[in-house]
This record gives sequence, structure tokens and C-alpha cells, in this order.
Amino acid sequence: MKTALVTGSAGFIGYFLSTRLMELGWRVVGLDAFSDYYDVRLKERRQGMLSQSGQFVPVRARLEEPGRLMALFEDYRPELVIHLAAQAGVRYSIDNPRSYVESNLVGTFELLEAARAFPPEHMLLASTSSAYGANTEMPYREVQKADHQMSFYAATKKATENMAHSYAHLYGLPTTMFRFFTVYGPWGRPDMAHFKFTRAILNGEPIDVYNHGKMSRDFTYIDDLVDGICALIAAVPGDAPVSERDSLSPVAPFRVVNIGASTPTPLMEFIEAIEAACGREAEKVMHPMQPGDVPATWADTGLIEDLTGFRAQVPVREGVQRFVDWYRDYYGV
Repeated sequence: MKTALVTGSAGFIGYFLSTRLMELGWRVVGLDAFSDYYDVRLKERRQGMLSQSGQFVPVRARLEEPGRLMALFEDYRPELVIHLAAQAGVRYSIDNPRSYVESNLVGTFELLEAARAFPPEHMLLASTSSAYGANTEMPYREVQKADHQMSFYAATKKATENMAHSYAHLYGLPTTMFRFFTVYGPWGRPDMAHFKFTRAILNGEPIDVYNHGKMSRDFTYIDDLVDGICALIAAVPGDAPVSERDSLSPVAPFRVVNIGASTPTPLMEFIEAIEAACGREAEKVMHPMQPGDVPATWADTGLIEDLTGFRAQVPVREGVQRFVDWYRDYYGV
């Protein structure tokens, strides 16, 4: 049985990805620090469900702890590494930037050093659509320049892309960076919009709507994201581009790949879908744009389709209904 190391395994994406990998026959070594950025009880529940499988090896540790990842790589020699663990959140990065340096920069450095010593067959590292920053050309394509990040969170994630590229070049580490777009679904993060809107609407409380609702996002359902990540496992960066759209590095086994729905949804339509699923209308409090945010995201998914045939399947209204059904069940609403 091959071994996959998944960092951030008790997180929203990490839980679903680890579950899928075990279904595909992998042993999963799941590392998570259980940080208190949001309700740790959600992480404990996810980890508890993963631990019911004999294929799951839980490791409670911080990425940035010197030598911790090196020891983990030496003990388990993972053939596959999927690096999801990070300090997330655009707005929180304004209040607590140091945590982003420690988790995202130092933590990723520790991972790259361990991979240099014990090379896996393929490394997939999570980046973000926020890396596109001030770009206004839509849809976002991987070959576009991405030099003007709008938040410190995005800046640290773009920095990890550059760090990983240098290690791929220097040490021949096959590396795929995937940029994902506003992921939502059951067991999601409480700081995400779909979670906050649902909680407020069901509690009869007003919701905060930024930029007066004039925003759109490429909302990506969690099952679609996991499908895309798993499809990329076999798409190891090689010696030649697969198409003219390929972002394959000219000097390293390294590429950047968008994973999204490729269907931007206006924020007000997303809110309407939540209202419909909840069976009640929201009281909306309009606000200006928040610092560090962008008005729109939209993924060009041509490259991942060229590489794997992947296309997102779950429309927003269906995905929102699944989330609200989970929320009602989990919280007894």
C-alpha cells in the first residue's frame, strides 16, 4: 500500500481529500496542528471520522516545528505529498500577519527541506485564486503574471509557489501547485461566507454584504475540488507541455493549475440560493469593499481539462442545498 502525507488533514479540504485517498487505496499520514483559528470541535470531529479507518495515521504537530516533518518523511517515506495546511483567511491576515509567516512560509520551507531529503514521486501544494491579486483579465489563466497580491495571505501563498519552484528546479522534485477558488460545502470553515450567511439567516440575524453586493466568485463545491486534486496525482509534471495553455516551467518539473467551477456566480445570486435552501429571506446590511478583497474571481480550467479531463459537476444551488442540509443536521436547527 502506497503512502500519502496530507498536511492539514483535519481541515475542511483535508478531511474530504484524506477520505477519498483512503477509498482509492492509499495509506494516509495526516498531520494537523488543530489551531484555534476556528472552532476546534469541527476539526476533532473530522479527525475522529478519519481515525475510524485503519489506513489513517494521525499526527498532531505544527509544520514549522524544526525537524518534525523531516522525521515524519524519514519514518513513512511518502510517495505522495499533498500540502494543504496553512493559515487561511484574507481578513485575518491584516490582524495577525505573523501567523501567516510561521505557518505558510516557515511551514512550507520545512516541508520542502524534508522532501529534498526524502523525495516523493509527486508533491501537490495548495495555493489560492487570491494569488492573481489585482489582475482584471478574466477568466484567470495560469500563464498570467501574478505579481500584485492584494492581501498578506495571498502574498504568502504566492511566495510558497516561488519557493516550491526553486526546490523543484534545484532538486528535481516534481511539483504541482493548485490554485483553488472559493471552496464551499458540508463541514466547511465557519469563517467562510456560506457558513456565516446560513447561520445568520437561520438565527434570524442580518448578514453583512460587502461592496454592496457587487461581487462574484467562482464557487467550487468540495467534491469537485477533491475530484480535481485526485485527478492531478497522476499528472506528474514532465518534460513537455501538454498544450499551449500549459504553465509547465521551462527549467523545472513544476506547474501551476487552477481548480474551479469556471462559472462565476454573482454574490447576490449565491445569497439567494442560501435563502432558498433556508426557506427564508435575509436582512442585508450593505458595506463597502473590505481591505485586501477583490471584486471577482473566475477560473480558466482549460489546463486541468487538458491534463486530466476534469470538469466541475455540482451547480451552486445544489451545492448550497447540500451544505444547508448538513448545517441543519449538525447543529440541530
